[in-house]
Amino acid sequence: MNVTEYYREPVQKVMNELEVTHQGLTDYEVRTRQRQYGYNELQEGERKSASQIFLEQFKDFLVIILMVAALISVFLGEVQSSIVILVVVILNAILGTVQQIKAEKSLDSLKEMAAPIARVLRNGQVSEIPSKEIVVGDILILDAGDYISADGRIIESHSLQVNESSLTGESLPIVKMAKVINEKEVALGDKTNMVFSGSFVTNGRGKAIVTSIGMNTEIGKIANLLDSAKEKKTPLQISLEHFGKRLAIGIIIICLIIFGLDILRGRELVDSFMFAVSLAVAAIPEALSSIVTIVLAFGTQKMAKENAIVRKLHAVESLGSISVICSDKTGTLTQNKMTVQKVYINEKVIQHDQLQLGDELHHTFLHMALLCNNSVTFSDREIGDPTEVALVHLGNNYNIDELNIRKQYKRFGEVPFDSNRKLMSTVNRVGNRYIMITKGAVDVLLSRIMKIETSQGVSNITKQQLEAIKQINSNFSNEGLRVLALVYKEVNSTEVSAKDEDGFIFVGLVAMMDPPREESKQAVADCIKAGIKPVMITGDHKITAAAIAKQIGILKDPSEAIEGKEIENLSDKELRDKIENFSVFARVSPEHKIRIVKAWQEKGNVVAMTGDGVNDGPALKQADIGVAMGIMGTEVAKDASSMILTDDNFSTIVKAISNGRSLYENIKNAIKFLLSGNTGAIFVVLYATLFALPAPFAPVHLLFINLLTDSLPAIAIGLEPQRKKVLEERPRNIHEPLLNKRFVSQIGLEGLLIAAVTIIAFQRGLSTGDTMVASTMAFATLCLSRLFHGFNCRSNESIFKIGLFSNLSVWIAFLIGFILLNVVLIVGLFDVAILSRSQLLTIYGLAIVPLIIIQFNRLFFKQNRK
Repeated sequence: MNVTEYYREPVQKVMNELEVTHQGLTDYEVRTRQRQYGYNELQEGERKSASQIFLEQFKDFLVIILMVAALISVFLGEVQSSIVILVVVILNAILGTVQQIKAEKSLDSLKEMAAPIARVLRNGQVSEIPSKEIVVGDILILDAGDYISADGRIIESHSLQVNESSLTGESLPIVKMAKVINEKEVALGDKTNMVFSGSFVTNGRGKAIVTSIGMNTEIGKIANLLDSAKEKKTPLQISLEHFGKRLAIGIIIICLIIFGLDILRGRELVDSFMFAVSLAVAAIPEALSSIVTIVLAFGTQKMAKENAIVRKLHAVESLGSISVICSDKTGTLTQNKMTVQKVYINEKVIQHDQLQLGDELHHTFLHMALLCNNSVTFSDREIGDPTEVALVHLGNNYNIDELNIRKQYKRFGEVPFDSNRKLMSTVNRVGNRYIMITKGAVDVLLSRIMKIETSQGVSNITKQQLEAIKQINSNFSNEGLRVLALVYKEVNSTEVSAKDEDGFIFVGLVAMMDPPREESKQAVADCIKAGIKPVMITGDHKITAAAIAKQIGILKDPSEAIEGKEIENLSDKELRDKIENFSVFARVSPEHKIRIVKAWQEKGNVVAMTGDGVNDGPALKQADIGVAMGIMGTEVAKDASSMILTDDNFSTIVKAISNGRSLYENIKNAIKFLLSGNTGAIFVVLYATLFALPAPFAPVHLLFINLLTDSLPAIAIGLEPQRKKVLEERPRNIHEPLLNKRFVSQIGLEGLLIAAVTIIAFQRGLSTGDTMVASTMAFATLCLSRLFHGFNCRSNESIFKIGLFSNLSVWIAFLIGFILLNVVLIVGLFDVAILSRSQLLTIYGLAIVPLIIIQFNRLFFKQNRK
């Protein structure tokens, strides 16, 4: 028999199949089954060692370029420069190693969820054993507060309720019973005659026969999915990889051309080679990797202040590419708190905040809701069933304290809630009378109602009134509301039982739900405006999920909702083809979630997935951005995620997306700053080579620019404030390369301007007859023009439109670079000549020319350029 079908079989048939009696297994049978099934523990594949993970960090193409740059620097005798580059590379590798090791802790967190001790029936006696020694066929003894250590079929239930939120994502406890479920395809949350490892008993007691252990349990399947789910590279990582390869090829080709031209002109082989190497040093943006890391780190600090903690640095910029957000419902889009929404009383539907305490019937209704209730609330905590807590809050909203009411109308008897009856009753003294108050399922109570109380008093209930109650109940249910009926009758004795639950007077219906967060509707609207499709994935029922989704704007048409059992019947291709037709996925399993995420990804989308339960772990890992809940989230969900929301709020994701878009734009501008400056240097070297002129720069000049005066402005550009309209744009296309035609042409033109003023300075220096003065003037002009160019690279708009002083970091970086350059020129450090005042003024005048030209062009000719 397939273990997934035990819920369809009678208890005795399951026991016969597993060859166990009500006395439990014998010691011999336990030993035999341990050899057959192994231990009840989660297994894992072979993990890479820390050293392997560390070495893999050096496979990145940009890292290889940086290593080559370090070797070149050593070859040129610049040992200090090579040390700086190597330190940056090693630090990045250490950071990457630490992050990857942290990410592999998901399975450890799953293991920690298993209860260390379990109580089982063996040899006819109850025994406490380590949970790892549980075998298939063991009979688990379950009591309130127990963690469940294996999957099992219920064989006995006494008001047994189990919280399965870690598996299904739904916080309400599930009422468990032993009766057979006849349906063929049943969602995990609807298998009410089964218990699952990783869940815990919230109420009652019971027994279950173990049907699955270890990796065959539902939580074991999740462990398998976690192990097989592959983390995705971020769009920036992919772009930088492609960019690094193209850059390396381009540099090699240019250096070979320069080297060949020099040899043809008769220059010494060693000199030609050194000149080509110096060009490579000029072209390689040594600081690029560290600058991207630093900018991302600053971005994560800002996001942390806005309740979004980023665990994986490069994931920040992926946020800007998100085109689909798959969000959990409970606690993310909703408040995770059952709240009364409507009341049906005196044959009218009334909103929860429109009850009148002056109306005797309304007053009676509120009192009864608090008397037939075991929950209590305090300022700092709530104790009891969520639906009962909702009724207590309703009373509190009208300044009715549950403890005072219960003291005033003392309870003398109770028939506790039972999953078979679906009712709870209490007997309270009201004046000189004993009143039996009952609340429970409407369909159960309808046939037991004899009378109805209205503002006209108590009268026999008519057929029309019963039909009206049925219709209101149906309306409430279709709105995704959970409905309870409240009835009462007078009794002669405090000794009551389930047999007395009949002949009631109807008072009213109360409808409740976990309502949407106030900010969810606006956040969903912001997503849609930003070109992002919000999708709800939940373990809750389709009607409830659709009702919430419709309220907040995710669902437009009921046909956009689908259940897990329908997904089960679709192949991966069919799901991929139809995925865009759905906005709500209800009653889904962990396997469904990961299939849904993959289907969206295969459609070319960048997918964010939110979740808090163990069941969300695989999908969080599979998604491009996994977002875990910080308050309600399990450690498994957090370990598998890229980002954690400290407020469990969907609107925080929208803020994070906005930050991600801005960060990517800033990183791209920082890259443009570095490459346009380096391109300028390449053009100058090419000019000198083609016209057989002396080398315009010493290698130390190029290293000074790349490692000192470039880094701070690039970081400052990365801190540019967020644009207001960033969320009104479409998500960027992840398939568009970083070095697209427009970007390359911008770099080329801006680099040409920088090169032009540098060449003029170089020629002015050569006219003095001193090659050292010429080299110094070229170096100083290139360095200063790049510093000025930092203002251009803040945005594609004019600095006067975005605010000249809106980013003070750029000004600080400019001043530091300007001071450092002038110290070098005045003191005569790094192979520079001492220049005259007129030569210095020439450098300053030429260096600012590219800034003036670019800003003039943007201000007057390209106002709408972005």
